[in-house]
Amino acid sequence: MRMVTFVLGGLVLYATLTRVDARQLGRVSPHESVSPTIDGSEMTITYGRPSMRGRMIFGRLVPFGRVWCPGADEATTMESTRPLKLGELSVPAGPHTIWVLPTRETWKLIVSQEPSGFHTNHNPSADLGSLEMRKRALDAPVEQLTFAIVKNATGLGGSVTMTWETTEASVPFTVQ
Repeated sequence: MRMVTFVLGGLVLYATLTRVDARQLGRVSPHESVSPTIDGSEMTITYGRPSMRGRMIFGRLVPFGRVWCPGADEATTMESTRPLKLGELSVPAGPHTIWVLPTRETWKLIVSQEPSGFHTNHNPSADLGSLEMRKRALDAPVEQLTFAIVKNATGLGGSVTMTWETTEASVPFTVQ
């Protein structure tokens, strides 16, 4: 944190800037992280959070049939301190970029072994694999892209869930 002093019209104003605040200046899509610990694994998804801003998202801004990075600016990353099993896909510990292939009927989550990148530069040769996402329509629109990592209420593992516009897509996981 950094304390900043402003003088405005004879008034002395004080403000505290955090590192996150300073990095967010000028971004249309703020960057956020979700970071729970589930079954002994520290997990983090870091992503840019674009907003609908009156736009139709899926099928228009995000075309069907084209690989998309669910976020803005830098590629969305998913990191865990222990290996995971996403559906039947084995994912080693560490950071990975994640991508989505949406179609009208089904969506696939693609996990790349690349630890970082830009959101428009998907490298298929680096993909660990993909798995079908559970997709459902929401009753009310979600303005900003939102990720959640939620522990199963009963038993081990949990799910990674993405919501935006009127769509929720998720994949189950277990910690290995």
